[in-house]
Amino acid sequence: MTERTPVDLWFDPLCPWAWMTSRWLLEVQTVREIEPRFRIMSLAVLNEDKDISEDYRKMLGGAMGPVRVVAAAAAKYGDQILGSLYTEIGTRWHNEGRGKDRDGWRDIVSEALGALDLDPALIDAYDSQEYDEAVRSSHNEGIGLVGQEVGTPVIALDGPEGKIAFFGPVVSPAPRGEAAGKLWDGVLLVAGTDGFFELKRSRTRGPIFE
Repeated sequence: MTERTPVDLWFDPLCPWAWMTSRWLLEVQTVREIEPRFRIMSLAVLNEDKDISEDYRKMLGGAMGPVRVVAAAAAKYGDQILGSLYTEIGTRWHNEGRGKDRDGWRDIVSEALGALDLDPALIDAYDSQEYDEAVRSSHNEGIGLVGQEVGTPVIALDGPEGKIAFFGPVVSPAPRGEAAGKLWDGVLLVAGTDGFFELKRSRTRGPIFE
């Protein structure tokens, strides 16, 4: 059997674009020899010292809750639980359009824990600072690979000539089948090119959840 290449993806459960990228990466797994591994980052931490709008700042006021619970689950069950828990949260949050306000976030995360038969007491981490250091440590590891000018998601893997890391790709809808694999091939090509920094165009559509 061909050995699969580990690919780390840093996510914040709140980010719809990270969700799209994560679904694409799971699709890539079916057509390329990769093994997605999920890691934690935080939009709240990323933006705490940035000049952002008051509305966005208000939204981020509750953004630590979900990622704290995710960090608590990883501490109890190991990082291997992150992919499944992210899927349970994201399916409710993004695909089903539930919990779209701060009052609903906690319920969604609690439901996700229950769906995986995880310790329901993990929800207590939502309003606790106990796991903030772990969140920041994981966040800083990911963002340190790509710089403060970008956000979630961050993807990283070991390439033939060293570490390859990048923000994105930002794509909607997430490609399926071999189309997902071709995008992966292209992303690796440009991201693995020494001195390549940016390729971008304006977004003309929002995230399309399928």
